[in-house]
Amino acid sequence: MLYNLLYPLSSQFTFLNVFQYITFRTMFATLTALIITMLIGDIVTDMLKRWKLSQITKGYEPKRHKAKEGTPTMGGIMIIGTTMISTLLWADVTNHYIILLLILFTGFGAVGFADDYVKTIKRNPEGLKGRTKLVYEIIISTIVVYLLIMLDNSGKVTSITLPFFKNFIIDVSWFYLPFAVFVIVACSNAVNLTDGLDGLVTVPAITAFAVYGLFAYIMSNYTFTNYLYLPHLPQTGELAVFCGAMFGAGLGFLWFNTFPATIFMGDVGSLSIGGSLGLIACMVKQEILLVIVGGLFVMEALSVILQVGYFKITHGKRLFRMAPLHHHFELKGWSEPKIIIRFWIITFILAILAISTLKLR
Repeated sequence: MLYNLLYPLSSQFTFLNVFQYITFRTMFATLTALIITMLIGDIVTDMLKRWKLSQITKGYEPKRHKAKEGTPTMGGIMIIGTTMISTLLWADVTNHYIILLLILFTGFGAVGFADDYVKTIKRNPEGLKGRTKLVYEIIISTIVVYLLIMLDNSGKVTSITLPFFKNFIIDVSWFYLPFAVFVIVACSNAVNLTDGLDGLVTVPAITAFAVYGLFAYIMSNYTFTNYLYLPHLPQTGELAVFCGAMFGAGLGFLWFNTFPATIFMGDVGSLSIGGSLGLIACMVKQEILLVIVGGLFVMEALSVILQVGYFKITHGKRLFRMAPLHHHFELKGWSEPKIIIRFWIITFILAILAISTLKLR
């Protein structure tokens, strides 16, 4: 909004030229979201306490999770709110990538909100039925991806690229629609499964947004894409502003969510974060790279799939002590901070590997 209001005035006031630079607006989007989140964190926490929107255990988690009951949840509304404010302030609000991203971001947030509402207000620890959530996620994703394809003016939106391969681009035409929907929904639910320990999902999420923010900026710059053999997507640069806002909001939220957490993000946070991350991966044509960038989310989701599959095949035997994977290590006797920090380290390694694909191709 500031870009749309102030940059046109740069011919009269030359200092406003700074608004044309995505790097400038991304940095200030990060700072804006961070500062707002830090300022309202205690207020939101107290508000959630008063409304009795607190964590309820399902009964089959590790025993020490019982102590987390009563901790305010649905803190994801703070992440969504500050990210939206910061993005609307610093991004080009006429950019169709930004518009579609915000639609999906809030849509998935609404699904998560409904799930958290059932858990907290209705006192049903299971929340919405898994199938119900999945249907809503697929509907929202399908609408957004369809609009993304229809509004495309680059001719590359239905293409898929592979990391580590130079000039490897496959146009899959309309098959891209179900493929992109799968990426978005799978990413959203993988992030949701990872959100089980204090701060565990926050750092991997903001790290992934930092990586994709870098890719969004590079993909919008012809010089960089020509040198790195990447598809040139001029309008994706604005996505870096959103990624910066998400990084700032997540970092601010971590202040309150780090062990021992005084607030949890809930499904309203994890579903919206995962869904928007998946959509950005599609928009910058780095969908397959998401397996590396979000490797921790993939590990957590696979542990659940393998556990369920192995349990059925062996008629009751377990591959892990408990799934998702972080619960397995809890039952092995690892302390919660040790699991969190070690999973963060894995995330940083994967992020470096993902960035290295820019040159290793």
